[in-house]
Amino acid sequence: MSSQQSINFESFIPKEKFKTFNNSNKKSFYKSIKKTQLSIKEKKNVFHSFSQDFKFNFSLSELKKYKKFKRIVTIGLGGSILGAQAINFFLKKKINKELIFINNLEPNQLNKLKRIKNLKNSLFIIISKSGNTIEVLSIINSLKNKANFNKDNSLVITSNKKSHLSSFAKKFKIKIIFHRHYIGGRYSVFSETALVPCYFMNINISKLKKNILNFLNKKKSILINNLNNLSKVYKSRKIHSLVLLNYCEGLEHFLLWCQQLIAESLGKKGKGIIPLISIGPRDHHSLLQLYLEGPQDSFFYIFSLNNKNKLSKNKGIFVEALNNKDTQEVIENQKKAMITLLKNKKIPFLSIEIKKRNEESLGELFSYFILETVFMGENLNINPFNQPAVEQLKILTKQNLFKKIRK
Repeated sequence: MSSQQSINFESFIPKEKFKTFNNSNKKSFYKSIKKTQLSIKEKKNVFHSFSQDFKFNFSLSELKKYKKFKRIVTIGLGGSILGAQAINFFLKKKINKELIFINNLEPNQLNKLKRIKNLKNSLFIIISKSGNTIEVLSIINSLKNKANFNKDNSLVITSNKKSHLSSFAKKFKIKIIFHRHYIGGRYSVFSETALVPCYFMNINISKLKKNILNFLNKKKSILINNLNNLSKVYKSRKIHSLVLLNYCEGLEHFLLWCQQLIAESLGKKGKGIIPLISIGPRDHHSLLQLYLEGPQDSFFYIFSLNNKNKLSKNKGIFVEALNNKDTQEVIENQKKAMITLLKNKKIPFLSIEIKKRNEESLGELFSYFILETVFMGENLNINPFNQPAVEQLKILTKQNLFKKIRK
């Protein structure tokens, strides 16, 4: 598959609304791309995971014995689990195993898991970069009796340092796969946190990584054009929400990954745009009125799939206009109508059409948003790799818990 077939972009930025901004940012974005192209070869760099030379901290032969499990339970929070979850739901038809993702402290979800009779016959993948994530440790504690975590049914992915999770793994002789300390959770989709689960899903890792350098090499002009337009949106301070409007079934969890990436990377120093997930055409009947005639302070990312494998045609139904039309055609026409209205009302958007539902397209989509987010952070003079407010919350949570323990 050629690099031109994975994703189509259409960008619309009304000049009247952003007329005070020119194309002076393009040179800085070219510099960012050049710097990243050089850094990919360097180890201990977040972008090194893009490289074909990136060495995994696991071997397939070591993991082969766990392939027998038909149910995989992945436990983690935030970016450490959202990447694998997004891959699973987008490529679900290729996966013949039961996948369960525990990514929050939800008593009902945990109780439902505990009620599974043969839960011990599951593979548990436990992920925490720090090894001290309170929610992950709490989930392990809640499931420990029912799951019987041990060296034969569990894997741990964490940093190579002393932590509660590493101590737990060593106590029960559970294999540890080390998470590189220089790759943050939300940027880790091309490293162990997502690729270990991918191996057990029978997802082709090589295909997933095949196109991820395209926006640095073959498609840099597309990336720079979109970045230039997005910088106008951010710097205008006229836009306060970023609506991720989705017309592609199975992409919902990718948008959750994307939401965290954007919010946690760019929401700093009084800057940032709130990313909101919206589902089309469902939300046409609830939010569309506000989108089109409410405050004009939103920028839209419109996601869709060019699905050539049409569903069976409707025949003999009572609405003649729908004869020989499948639901995918209806969705496509609703998306086109939405784009027309956005243009008519001078509302900025970026349309992203995925050409095929496969590993190559998804890998390219992940890489596009990572690059866009990092380069936009640099353009806004924001560090896109830290999350100081999140760390403050973690510290206060631990202080509150430890106070109760001492009492």
